Amino acid sequence: MNADLIFIIGSNSTEAHPIVAQKIDKALKRGAKLIVADPRRIPFADKANIFLQLRPGSNVPLLNGLAYVILRDELYNKEFIEKYVDNFEGFRHYIFSEWDLGRVQRYTGVPSFLIEQTAYMYAKAKSALILWGLGVSEHRSGSYAAMAAANLATLCGFWGKPGCGAMPLRGQNNVQGACDMGGLPYVLTGYQNYASPEVKKRFEEVWGLEIPTTEGLTLPKMLEFALRDSLKGMYLMGYDVAQSHSDLRSVFQALERLEFLVCQDIFMPLSAKWAHAVLPAACVFEKCGTFTNGERRVQLFEKAVEPPGIALPDWQILTKLAKKLGYDWGYNSPEDIAREIREVWQAWKGINYDRLRLVGIQWPCPDENHPGTNILFTQGFPKGKVHLAIPRHIEPLESQTQEKPFILVTVRRLEHYNIGSMTRRSPSLMKLCSDPVVDINPQDAKEYGILDGSRVKLKNDRGEVMYFARMNPRVPRGYLYTDFHFDKALTNLLVSPGLDELMDAPEYKVSTVAIEVVK
Repeated sequence: MNADLIFIIGSNSTEAHPIVAQKIDKALKRGAKLIVADPRRIPFADKANIFLQLRPGSNVPLLNGLAYVILRDELYNKEFIEKYVDNFEGFRHYIFSEWDLGRVQRYTGVPSFLIEQTAYMYAKAKSALILWGLGVSEHRSGSYAAMAAANLATLCGFWGKPGCGAMPLRGQNNVQGACDMGGLPYVLTGYQNYASPEVKKRFEEVWGLEIPTTEGLTLPKMLEFALRDSLKGMYLMGYDVAQSHSDLRSVFQALERLEFLVCQDIFMPLSAKWAHAVLPAACVFEKCGTFTNGERRVQLFEKAVEPPGIALPDWQILTKLAKKLGYDWGYNSPEDIAREIREVWQAWKGINYDRLRLVGIQWPCPDENHPGTNILFTQGFPKGKVHLAIPRHIEPLESQTQEKPFILVTVRRLEHYNIGSMTRRSPSLMKLCSDPVVDINPQDAKEYGILDGSRVKLKNDRGEVMYFARMNPRVPRGYLYTDFHFDKALTNLLVSPGLDELMDAPEYKVSTVAIEVVK
């Protein structure tokens, strides 16, 4: 990580991304500057040149406020803007008319002088990298916040050079790969537009059938349709929607209404309570294939042991099911699937298993003599110019009231992974973190008569969940932080039904609750 400045927004990397945290530490030791923006005083805030303790859900105002200073004081890269950027005047008008520093301070709680210092430090850096986590994505304006972060990099010309850019820290190790392969309801493999006649023809020739001409549904839309009896069946692979999703009471109701539900997983998920069929799948060590990480690096992993019992790799289960339904895809191995990816996506053309056995390769890799692309946009942009987006701020669905005076923020602990279905089976990890804990500011705890280790109940109109209280001065007053790792504490029962207004990502980071001591 060779940036001169690193800007972390909404990611407690020491817990959620420990390998990234190690790289950041190395960069700081060689003299890189650090800016941290987070509602909680995360450990990296102690090492930061500037710490911006903003309110949850105010990422867009903060980032637009930084853009305001960069535009006002002409700190932007004029040569880059002229050559590569579209909608500069429209963006400048929007920022100047909507996001003066007084308004930004009211939304974020961050003093104006800190916003100005941050803007200057960022814009004056030789190279700068923005990293954000789910603390940016899991809000009603999460997509707009990602756009706002990318806008800052665009204004300052921080693209196409070492140590530059704006990059999400993925929540799981193969989110990038799943999206690359078309695991999104509105694109095909390689983010290709299914409505393009050229793309449509290519896929239909390879697949031998006519592809759909309309978008699919996001998961929240599927659940909504199930509640309306418009969706009759669902197939869950490696995702326990009954523990992972927000507003779980609505999820339970949706699963109850399905006429057919399949769960395919390595351990029995809670969702299987409503399932009509459960298919045992092989875990990562029991199969081979590829992962693609957040820097587009495709990496091969080989099978270490045989899967237990009748468990099979996911691709085999799906291939066998397709044959039962009358479709022979012709796959005999994951390598066959990789060959097909090369047929439909130019960026994978030069990637094959022989090369991956030696080293990971970053796409785009257009031919087998190409080394892969470690930095994007060194020769410009695919569409000629970058369009400066107009990032709108959307208020969280819920705000504190007298009856629900706390904002609950869900996070991840270093000791566990997601819903804990794997890590809770590790005795050593359970010794480190064996029970659901809620972090509370010591002054709030004193006011409510809560002691360290007290049994407490969090509740709102959607449900109530029990935790052990932990005093944590890094948590600001009026906020509570907890995880969703334990099936005996279904935190997501409490989570708001709010969704990102563009992409439908649940609003996991702002939910109102009350707290009380359990006698």
